[in-house]
Amino acid sequence: MDSLTQIVLGAAVGEATLGKTMGNKAMLYGAIAGTIPDLDVLSSNFVDTVTALEIHRGFTHSIVFSVVFGGFFAWLTSLYEKRATFKQWYWLWFMCFITHPFLDAHTTWGTQLFWPFDLRLAYKNIFVIDPLYTLPFLVCVIWTAFLKRGSEKRRKINNAGLLISSSYMVITLILKGITYHKFTNALDEQNIAYKAIETKPSPFNTILWTANVEVDDAFLIGDYSFFDSKPIQFYRHPKNHAALGDLRNENKVQRLIAISNGWYAISEKNDATYFNDLRFGLLSVDPQTDKCAFSYQLQQTSEGLNVIEEPKNRDDAKKLLADLWERVLGN
Repeated sequence: MDSLTQIVLGAAVGEATLGKTMGNKAMLYGAIAGTIPDLDVLSSNFVDTVTALEIHRGFTHSIVFSVVFGGFFAWLTSLYEKRATFKQWYWLWFMCFITHPFLDAHTTWGTQLFWPFDLRLAYKNIFVIDPLYTLPFLVCVIWTAFLKRGSEKRRKINNAGLLISSSYMVITLILKGITYHKFTNALDEQNIAYKAIETKPSPFNTILWTANVEVDDAFLIGDYSFFDSKPIQFYRHPKNHAALGDLRNENKVQRLIAISNGWYAISEKNDATYFNDLRFGLLSVDPQTDKCAFSYQLQQTSEGLNVIEEPKNRDDAKKLLADLWERVLGN
């Protein structure tokens, strides 16, 4: 999830674990803890694109990190914060660290919670930014911060934020189940034989959902809003994997394929080859577009293969946001 959401979650968990003793300091340390796992993005300044993708939401989003660094930060904090014991500080840091990847596991990218094992949990039931999850939670956390330390009202308001956000997460799982059946029923009605299907919400909401469907030589992409009145349509996007040629044997390409879990298509333009990761959808509400949210140019040089992430076009993003709400309201 986005940084603000993780800060809010960390602050609420910090308050729940040690707020009675430390007051707003517990919320502050919780907010810091909620930020630390995402510092793995700094790796992109020191390693190549593919390695940075592998590192993202890996070790710092694992149980191992929560256990080990929970102890390190608890020891560090207990050196100068004497109102709480090492055990109390450990509980705060550990809980804030472990709830961070638990939340991220619900997004499309997921988390490598069981690092070093190569198993990424990705439930794909919430977008990385969802105002309905974050804003009520944020209001409760801010309200809590202005209440008297240790008071019953403070505890209830903080718990209310945790309960509301968790309840919304449960609702998104139910919505995912409903839309999954909508998509599979549409495929059956249209006599489309498929190998696999993945569903996910569109940006900033859980009303409009998208399905990626694998068939023999292509991926079908369709969307469904709870306000739709017309049947679901699926649009064909050729896999075009053969276009990789000898590039397929490159180590970096093999790793990209592993990262994408096979949900990728190859495109060619201006004499360049592009690896398109389909898991994160398209840069448009139009499922016929060929612009993917994450696309990587494969550039062969004398020193080896360079993988360069395509920069996002601000105009595409603006158009996506403008079109999104219209599509949410139904077809």
